[in-house]
Amino acid sequence: MSSIPSVPEFYAGRGIFITGATGFLGKALVEKLLRACPDCTLYLMIRPKKGKEIQERLEEIFESKIFDKIRHQDADFKKRCVAIEGDIVKDGLGIEQSQVDILIKEVSVVFHSAATIKFDEAMKLSVDMNIVGVQRMLELSRKLPSLISFVHISTAYANCNVNEIKEEVYPPPMQPKQLLSAVGWMDSETLDILTPKMVGSRPNTYTFTKSIAETLLKEECRDLPVAIFRPSIVGATYQEPIAGWVDNLNGPTGLFAAIGKGVLRTMKGDFNATADIIPVDLATNMLITIGWYTAIHKPAEMKVFNCTSGQINRFTWGQMERMSYEYLMKNPLENVARIPNPRFTKSVLWHDMNVLFDHMLPAYMMDFYMWISGRRRMFVRIQGKLQKAVSSLDFFTSKGWTFSNDNMYLLEKALTPEDRKNFTFNPKVIHWPTYMEAFCLGTKQFVLKEELSKLPHARKALARLQRIHLAFNVLVFVIVWRLLVKRVTVARLLWNMVLSWASKILQKVPGFAKAT
Repeated sequence: MSSIPSVPEFYAGRGIFITGATGFLGKALVEKLLRACPDCTLYLMIRPKKGKEIQERLEEIFESKIFDKIRHQDADFKKRCVAIEGDIVKDGLGIEQSQVDILIKEVSVVFHSAATIKFDEAMKLSVDMNIVGVQRMLELSRKLPSLISFVHISTAYANCNVNEIKEEVYPPPMQPKQLLSAVGWMDSETLDILTPKMVGSRPNTYTFTKSIAETLLKEECRDLPVAIFRPSIVGATYQEPIAGWVDNLNGPTGLFAAIGKGVLRTMKGDFNATADIIPVDLATNMLITIGWYTAIHKPAEMKVFNCTSGQINRFTWGQMERMSYEYLMKNPLENVARIPNPRFTKSVLWHDMNVLFDHMLPAYMMDFYMWISGRRRMFVRIQGKLQKAVSSLDFFTSKGWTFSNDNMYLLEKALTPEDRKNFTFNPKVIHWPTYMEAFCLGTKQFVLKEELSKLPHARKALARLQRIHLAFNVLVFVIVWRLLVKRVTVARLLWNMVLSWASKILQKVPGFAKAT
């Protein structure tokens, strides 16, 4: 074992080409490589966007809070990052020959993370980014004479039509050449009409194209040192470099934001199904060690690594429901519209009734109030967008999968004790209550940009909202009761008891007695 380099020793002095560096997982990967492998150089493929040049976009990446720790450790860390202008939807990745020459000379490890993760992306663009993009990456990789490791980021749900998912490439829903041919001659309108039939038992174009991309890799990687990395639902950081860091509203983050604001209260889902969440720092550690393992151990066949938590440290959607409520009440968001009250249900009828009466009706009432007060109406529009976003998650919150983790254990065993400590990826270390509180706080602090110093004010606002909610419920009860029991002697006695009971309850509400 002594002749085998450690993970930092392996990456020392290497040039590493990374696509998707502007994404959530990409930022975490860049940060950990810079911090834990201090002698490597990163070549980051970035495309110009919204009038911003690639160097400006690179600087925006470094402004993220996740880079605060490395910023204090190494003031010159940016010098080890080289921006490469490119785009996976362009021929030759859109990289100029002069920069291709740099990659040919310097790069020996590739991490391919760039993809569209939009669930309802149009088939044509999804194919171009998630499948043709892989072809273009393989073409570039064949030009790299020093290449010893190519890690492709897929998803654990690429084969979500199967209940038990092993670490292997499954037969695709369509052969890659067949799909590429169809997309090549069909117009977008025809393709969109045929998409539901093409996708079949998979829920969206994302999982569909990711599955076919895996088959493409298996067929075309030839003698290239390729490995496939399949993370499940990637969430906020668990511990490093800071707990709870997240930078987007995808997946659970969007749910926590909507629950915390009080605009999402009912979701389709199985309370007892596994919520297979993996913190992004654990996913990043595994990704880096896969790059090391592929180069050092040179597997005879392309290996697939599932990065999942469900079979190792199970966490359910029901636990997420309870913990999100607990921690969003403890550390509330600002400008809460209603008291957080998330509920998962498997009943379509119950869900639809709750959406109507507990989402849409209050939204219309609040918009009516906004209208008469001369302000912009927005709550119905917000609910429309929210319901569309949440419905795209129904498939994943209503089902459960069993993932094999044999290669994860194989990888863990191959590491030295020191590397196992510095590149922890086994989800058994996760303490879910601690993680969930950090995740909710991270959503508040890093995504919604709310200052933690204002938490006392937010707690007071939530307590005031609770008093209003309780007073409203008591008022409704009083009106109904009076209508039902008017002029009935026995009922009047009960009525007095109810008033006494309500008075005692209200007196116990924090701040109520003082307010009255």
